[in-house]
Amino acid sequence: MFPQDPFILFSYVNTQLRDNFSSLEALCSDAGVPVTELMAKLEKAGFQYDPKLRQFR
Repeated sequence: MFPQDPFILFSYVNTQLRDNFSSLEALCSDAGVPVTELMAKLEKAGFQYDPKLRQFR
């Protein structure tokens, strides 16, 4: 389960991508959450995903 607060979610997702997963798709698949749902929640908080860096900014 992902954190509900978007700022904690931002930090959590970026840490998971850096330390444990090779892609956003792999992270979401493991968590059972659609990529579009995670991206929408973070985009609503003002974060954009950078696929080259594999992180939200």
